[in-house]
Amino acid sequence: MKELFSRYGVSRNRVLTATGLLLLCLGFNNCSMSTQAGNSQPVDSQLEAKVIQVIRNHPEVVMESVKTYQQKKQEQQQKAQMTFLKRMKANPKSVIGSSPTTGASEQKIVLVNFSDFQCPYCAKVHQTLKQFMAKHQGQVTLVYKHLPLTSTHSEAMPAAKASWAAGQQGKFWEFHDALFENQDKLSNSFYAATAKALNLDIKQFNQDRSSSAAIAAINNDIQFAEEIGVDSTPRLALNGEPLNEDVQLADLEALLIKVNKR
Repeated sequence: MKELFSRYGVSRNRVLTATGLLLLCLGFNNCSMSTQAGNSQPVDSQLEAKVIQVIRNHPEVVMESVKTYQQKKQEQQQKAQMTFLKRMKANPKSVIGSSPTTGASEQKIVLVNFSDFQCPYCAKVHQTLKQFMAKHQGQVTLVYKHLPLTSTHSEAMPAAKASWAAGQQGKFWEFHDALFENQDKLSNSFYAATAKALNLDIKQFNQDRSSSAAIAAINNDIQFAEEIGVDSTPRLALNGEPLNEDVQLADLEALLIKVNKR
């Protein structure tokens, strides 16, 4: 393979770099996070032709490039997540922002949940969180962060907007519960019916869920998730301590005891 690189007049590292750029141009990006426009770099046309020939003859180069890219991205995500967890451990309130909260007003013990209303795993965790908060609502503050995975869940964004609109009338958590407990019914008609059942001002509800303010609020959460390396749901942390996606009530109870001992 060295001979092939020499014949083309390019180094192995340069080939791998260019291959990575080609893969990005072809759309090899994370399924839940879109590639930002304007970040791609131009690839020299002659080098591109040479790289394509190398790929045809040696597809293992592509695999190596993808592996390197994924490893680097994973390391970046882990670093960002560790920074976030340290920040949360030092100052739990700092991660709340303008997100909806329920439970303890003191906000000394904060449980953050990055979630998607159409995610089946999030619905399962929702049931666990309801049991946990029913017991510890005077001690724990639950924070909801929107992370709608729009590439796989067509109703994730509309549901997020509807919940935000309900929150403008003080009914976020009631709407939140209705969405998770009726995932098979998520639709425009269901959002309207739920708003009516909660005695919301329907005209205001419809205006709010279609507003730029709703989009901005949700995008703020999405951007925050990107910054700290969160790209899947559900993702939870209690005062800087991460929780598994398949979190059980016993796990939450044990972690709460640990946090209280600090």
